[in-house]
Amino acid sequence: MRSAQIWRYSLPMEAGVVLRNQRLKSRDGMVVRLCEEGREGWGEVAPLPGFSLESLAEAERQTLDWVDDWLAENNPDWPSAPSVAFGLSCAQAELTGELPLAAEYRAAPLCTGDPDELFAMLQALPGDKIAKVKVGLYEAVRDGMVVNLLLEAIGDLRLRLDANRGWTPLKARQFAKYVNPEVRSRIAFIEEPCQTREQSREFARESGIAIAWDESLREADFTFEAEPHLVAVVIKPTLTGSLERVRQQVAQARAAGLEAVISSSIESSLGLTQMARIAAWLTPGTLPGLDTLSLMEAQLVRPWPGSSLPVIAHSALERVR
Repeated sequence: MRSAQIWRYSLPMEAGVVLRNQRLKSRDGMVVRLCEEGREGWGEVAPLPGFSLESLAEAERQTLDWVDDWLAENNPDWPSAPSVAFGLSCAQAELTGELPLAAEYRAAPLCTGDPDELFAMLQALPGDKIAKVKVGLYEAVRDGMVVNLLLEAIGDLRLRLDANRGWTPLKARQFAKYVNPEVRSRIAFIEEPCQTREQSREFARESGIAIAWDESLREADFTFEAEPHLVAVVIKPTLTGSLERVRQQVAQARAAGLEAVISSSIESSLGLTQMARIAAWLTPGTLPGLDTLSLMEAQLVRPWPGSSLPVIAHSALERVR
């Protein structure tokens, strides 16, 4: 006998979270629980404003339709909206035991906040020191100076940079100008530095700084291929689709000799803990990019280990069905 429940959630965000030039005041989505024969599986459906093509209303409609079909003892195909396919496939994978419990809770920390506290945190990182810096939000010269300062101050630090296609070729060159060539090799990669792939390739050729594809993975003409200076692809499951699709992309990246990095789309603690399990399962040995919980004021259903944020239980959420 099958049963299912769906809840809506809205988690307040910390002030100052901006996506595509729009402030994100709350993270909104749905929690799904599938039950069958004494087993249960949970999933989170949370399209990311400004990045997901589907709206939250469309995601809710597809989720309800799929759950109705599943309750009728059918085995429906995953919905077309990536966020819905991912959340429902996670619930199904938990239900069947396909998603392992082992998790990679270490994450590349996001460099924000007070500089003194930031340096102390980076110095204290155990093992390989890998951190992430968002660039492209301010002046490229400022970004270059900040990155150079971090790399010169902490000799064993490696940085992943994310520009979200924020730079023109001129701004990209301005950034590189302020990064000492001697430390550029410790930039693990820059995700999509320029507005087009060809511009990003040219930036990598000129600067010698490695790049990674992110947004490109979701474009119709993208193929997984080895290229000079290309070292990684960043896979964001909420923007990608079902777990099967995520597994396929990881396999394609490996076949091309590229590192696959599982990364968040600002999911709640429920989604983030599942992605930590996916990272341990599909990309063992690679630090995922999941350090976004600090952008929120609360956790949801399942806590992230070590987080002091309050946890909102499913019983406190608005029931959809």
